[in-house]
Amino acid sequence: MERFLDRIKSPDDLKKIPIGDLPLLAKEIRKRIIDVVSKTGGHLASSLGAVELAISLHYCFDMPRDKIIWDVGHQSYPHKILTGRADTFDTLRQLGGISGFPSRGESEYDIFTCGHSATSISTALGLSCARDLKSEAWKVIAVIGDASLANGMALEALNHAGHLRKDLVVVLNDNELSISRSVGALARYLNRIMTNPLYNRVRRQMQILVKRIPVFGFKTFRTARKLEEALKNLLIPGMFFEGFGFRYFGPIDGHDINGLITTFRNLRALREPIIVHVITKKGKGYRFAEERPSFFHSVQPFEIDTGKLLDRKVTKSFTEIFSDKIVELARKDAKIVAITAAMPDGTGLSRFSQEFPNRFYDVGIAEGHAISFSAGLAQQGFKPIIAIYSTFLQRGYDQIMHDVSLQNLPVIFCIDRAGIVGEDGPTHHGVFDIAYLRHIPNLVIMAPRDGFELEAMLEVAVTLKRPVAIRYPKGDCQSHLSGSSFHKIELGKSELLREGNDIAIFAIGNMVSIAIKVADLLSPDGIQATVVNSRFVKPLDKDIIEDVTRRIKRVVTLEEGIARGGFGSAILEFFERENIKGVKVERIGLPDHFIAHGKREELLKEYHLTADEICETIKKEFFEK
Repeated sequence: MERFLDRIKSPDDLKKIPIGDLPLLAKEIRKRIIDVVSKTGGHLASSLGAVELAISLHYCFDMPRDKIIWDVGHQSYPHKILTGRADTFDTLRQLGGISGFPSRGESEYDIFTCGHSATSISTALGLSCARDLKSEAWKVIAVIGDASLANGMALEALNHAGHLRKDLVVVLNDNELSISRSVGALARYLNRIMTNPLYNRVRRQMQILVKRIPVFGFKTFRTARKLEEALKNLLIPGMFFEGFGFRYFGPIDGHDINGLITTFRNLRALREPIIVHVITKKGKGYRFAEERPSFFHSVQPFEIDTGKLLDRKVTKSFTEIFSDKIVELARKDAKIVAITAAMPDGTGLSRFSQEFPNRFYDVGIAEGHAISFSAGLAQQGFKPIIAIYSTFLQRGYDQIMHDVSLQNLPVIFCIDRAGIVGEDGPTHHGVFDIAYLRHIPNLVIMAPRDGFELEAMLEVAVTLKRPVAIRYPKGDCQSHLSGSSFHKIELGKSELLREGNDIAIFAIGNMVSIAIKVADLLSPDGIQATVVNSRFVKPLDKDIIEDVTRRIKRVVTLEEGIARGGFGSAILEFFERENIKGVKVERIGLPDHFIAHGKREELLKEYHLTADEICETIKKEFFEK
């Protein structure tokens, strides 16, 4: 029997399906998403919760003439399936396949490439203004989650949109979760609207009355509207959204396709800022995702029947080592506090939050606020450790500079997912942090080669009375070097791992293990390499660099980050500053463009960062005539 999904090559095909059959289509889409993500990994729970919403939006609006922007984009899998990518959906997040997020280069239905939260209302408002400047007529819809709405940028955009009074639809997809459970006053406010039985009961009566307007006339309509407004004033504190200048519709069951379609069809004729408050269940339709929505937010390949991960790693990840170590340090030092921006599980702070609930702060999706909040704690003598992904730390750049480094406050930035992160792609790779942090005064920047060194760096960091950044990669610590063990390190001191007279390799972070492999590959060709585990991007180890380059005039720098402005650039600048001449330097890192999605091993090969390819580069640049 032909599936409904087989008929859909574009939203036009979707509109040919009777409304009564759309719930069956929703089941087919959910099954397709679960089948694929169980093999590829991906953002499962969010996309399962947005199936009916995606169907209803594409059923009621005329995409791509109308524009839809999915905030963050991790809930956009059903949108992709409905817009001509059902046949290629099994290539999700694979090298050369379709992206796990909206991607401009992939489809005309993806208006923006996105992967960070709270940007959708701003970009949607810009689209609305551009439409009006061109005297065109199409709708703009921004879909944003309840956690993203609490971000400062989203609130700024609401304020501006309400002021401009543009024709704009904001769909608030409210599942009470960001990645973990949403926090903050706005989350509590939304929950009060959703659960207030008196408001919803009287509101339903108002809707019934208004439907009978032709019988009672315009005067009754005005009375009904006044009653509804009075009800809102009575039961909704501050009339939050309408105070911003938006018409508020909701809450609406986000899994009731009939109700969604009726609502969207009715508001198409309105030409003002509108909020449609939709209540959805994260993980809807897959029991294990419904029970553990945070775990299945971004999940590795798993068994559909059991919900268990297929790849059970044996060694600990850098994140797990960080998690254990920060708890150990906090037991000894009551001044240590921990901060996350809505990611206690992903950053490894859940254990800390359980053991030290009074010293743990989840600020929600508000990275800039998290950093300035940490600065306030540091100013009063505490030792804030803020755990954050490299790609999200970008969102607090000014706060790092102005509120932390300018004040020279001892805030410790534990930068997870530094380097290539794999299948999440260009919005999530942590490849820019060295370049955007290195030039900030007062800031110490470290990168461990393995888990032992991460522990040692944390021990050093909590003793320093200045800002510190420690960057470490996603994944396990199988990169431990032979004979590696825990030993203390000193500020600004690197480690000489191997000595040779032909070439010097200065490596940082998880590229140190690759540097050792490179040295092994060069040795049979008679090329003996000195290998330095640099440990510090800032300050550099002046003594060891000068000592090595007195006798070796060929230098290679290795880093898993953008080469321009990165660790290798710091070495070059050191040579210039110290007037060290006659040294030929080859900087090896990532190129000056956004990195595609794919498995980490595939991307290292794609960008010539494997040991074999680095070895060939060295021989070509230094030893071939």
